Amino acid sequence: MTGARSTGGAVSYEDLGPYSDWVDRVRRDESRRPGWMDETPRRPEELRALACDILGPVDGETRPLGARVEASWRDDEAGVSGELVTWDLGYGPRTEAYVLWPSSGDGPWPGVVALHCHGGFTYYGKEKVADGPAGHDPVLDPVRRELYGGRAYANALARQGVVVLVHDVFTWGSRRFVLAGAPAGSARADEVARYNAAASVHEHVVEKYCRLLGTTFAAVVAHEDRTALAYLGSRPEVATGRIGCIGLSGGGIRAAMLQATSDVAATVVVAMMSTYEGMLDRHVASHTWMLYPERWPTCGDWPDLVACRPSSPLLVQYQRGDRLFSAEGMRDAHRRIAAVYAGTGNAGGYEAQHYDGPHCFDVSMQEAAFAWLRAALDRA
Repeated sequence: MTGARSTGGAVSYEDLGPYSDWVDRVRRDESRRPGWMDETPRRPEELRALACDILGPVDGETRPLGARVEASWRDDEAGVSGELVTWDLGYGPRTEAYVLWPSSGDGPWPGVVALHCHGGFTYYGKEKVADGPAGHDPVLDPVRRELYGGRAYANALARQGVVVLVHDVFTWGSRRFVLAGAPAGSARADEVARYNAAASVHEHVVEKYCRLLGTTFAAVVAHEDRTALAYLGSRPEVATGRIGCIGLSGGGIRAAMLQATSDVAATVVVAMMSTYEGMLDRHVASHTWMLYPERWPTCGDWPDLVACRPSSPLLVQYQRGDRLFSAEGMRDAHRRIAAVYAGTGNAGGYEAQHYDGPHCFDVSMQEAAFAWLRAALDRA
């Protein structure tokens, strides 16, 4: 029962207090009980159709409009060439993205969409995981040290013979909102912190607008990520059919949604996997709306989403010391995913890697993920 406490036979959840019995009431109502409470998930193909409906529609989506290269560079010392590209999505500011590839050798190479995290840090998006020609803003140093082993992992992956696309997504970086009372322009640390604080509150307002417009925050993000995937697939340096995706935390949520709703060839989810049951006690409020797309809990569990394409290779990296999830929630998620892959005759298509650290994607995890991704994409 994860971290919940039992008091005189009744289960008590820290975040629910006197409403703890609400969970049991829902569990007993067979006509309205959420799908994730069922021990046996629906068939993967049914879940995938539901995911595409909830996070889509995925048919006939708009491709990037007016995509253009804004700047290009080559850094032989760093071993990476790159371009700053932009495109229009038909709403909001133009999306900015970095495309990175090895500065030597000939393509085509496999491609990877690297998905930046949430982290409560929305002033920047792609810059959290990738360096452009001028490096990065030092205000990002604490984020990189805490979450990414102090390096721009997208550049490190590109040096290993991969074309890496990192784009800003809805509400981050070039796609962020201009908030009343929040500073704009200068990226001094105090101003960035104030913007991030304002944006954390504004995310709830954005979700309300999404609901009014018949969509969700998760669906908008998933759509923009599929658009980025389509753009990467159009690049001549990229080998056809050999594109994967990778992301930590909020980026892991995005990777799970991309795995479920696209034809991406391999997926890495880092420090972002749990059952919903394992989150009920103390592990709900700390997460973004992306983890709770409307209607999905009625269909299945969070691990059911990432496992709904069991023919597609999947790596999930778990951190035993991750404060964002319970140990039981991560353990049960692993078992649920493994059972789906095994049940479809592709047990080897899913790999779990377990680490003892906190919520992060450190250098050793990165190198393990890179090796797995390159092998999976070589087989695609």
